[in-house]
Amino acid sequence: MQSRALALVLMNSMRRVGDRTRLHNPVHRRLVRELFDLAGRRPLARGTRVTPVAAAGVRGRWIAARTADEDAGAILYLHGGGFVFGGPAAHRHLVAELSAASGLPAALLEYRRAPEHPFPAAADDALAGYRWLLDAGYPAERIVLAGDSAGGHLTAGLLADLNRRRLPMPAAAVLLSPFLDLTGAALDARDAARRDPFVPPERARECGLAYAGGRAFTHRRLDVLKGDKRRWPPVLIQVGDTECLLGDSERLAEAIWAAGGHCDLQVWPGQVHVFPAFFPLIPEGRDALRHAGRFLRAAVGDPVAATA
Repeated sequence: MQSRALALVLMNSMRRVGDRTRLHNPVHRRLVRELFDLAGRRPLARGTRVTPVAAAGVRGRWIAARTADEDAGAILYLHGGGFVFGGPAAHRHLVAELSAASGLPAALLEYRRAPEHPFPAAADDALAGYRWLLDAGYPAERIVLAGDSAGGHLTAGLLADLNRRRLPMPAAAVLLSPFLDLTGAALDARDAARRDPFVPPERARECGLAYAGGRAFTHRRLDVLKGDKRRWPPVLIQVGDTECLLGDSERLAEAIWAAGGHCDLQVWPGQVHVFPAFFPLIPEGRDALRHAGRFLRAAVGDPVAATA
C-alpha cells in the first residue's frame, strides 16, 4: 500500500517537475539541487557519527552508524543524481542506513558534478576515493562499493578502471537502480509501455550528455556495459520494475553472468527508482537495505558467503 501511494505521489510531483526541467538552464539546475539537499535536512539516527573528509583531493563525509565496526571494513558510496544533482547532504540518510544494515562505516564521496565538471572528473574522483581507502589502511578485500543511479555508473566504471589498471578489486559491489547506458536508447519504449513514476527518459539522456561533456558515449570509461568483467567481485543489483532504467540492470547482469561472474539481480515489483532511499516510508526499502547490508557484511567477513 505504501509503495503504491509513493509511486502515485511521485508521478504527480517529481515526474511532472522532471518533464519540465531543463538541465542547461542554470536556474532550473540550482533549484533542483536545492530540492535534493532539502530532503537530507532531517536528523540522522541517534548515535550516527559524521566526519568531514578532505584529504589528497578527496572530499566527502565519513558516516558510521552507532553499531558500525570501523575495523571490519569500509563502504565507498557513490551517490546518484544524474551526475548533476545529489551529494552528501541529500544522500546521508541512505548511506547511514546502509552503514547500520551492514555494520560498516561508509565514505560518502563528494565527487565533482556535471556540467561544470564533465567526464572524466567524477570517474577520476571515484578512483581517488578508492585509493584513499587503500592508503588509509583498508585492504581491498575489506572494501566494498555501493552506488545508486548515476552513482551506479560510477561504481561500474570504477570496477572497470581497477580491472584495466590491474589494481586490487574490492570485495563486492551493490548497485541501486543503476543508470548505465548514457545514450538512453531504450528508455522511451519502456516508458511508453509503463510510465516511470520518477525518471523522465529525456532528462536521463540530458544527464548523460551533461556528464559526457562532448565525449563519445563509446569511450571505454563511459560505456560501462562493455568491457572485460571476469575479475569483477560479486555484485548485487536492486531495481524496481516500474523503472524505465530496468533494462540497464538486466544488461549488466547478463554481461557479468556471461563473464562467469556472480551477480544477484533483484527486480522488486511495484518499486520506483532507487526505492531503498525511501526506507522511512516503505517496508520494501527497509527490506532491500537489510538484504544489501547482509550482502556487504558477508563479503568482507566471508567471501564465500557473499557469492552463495
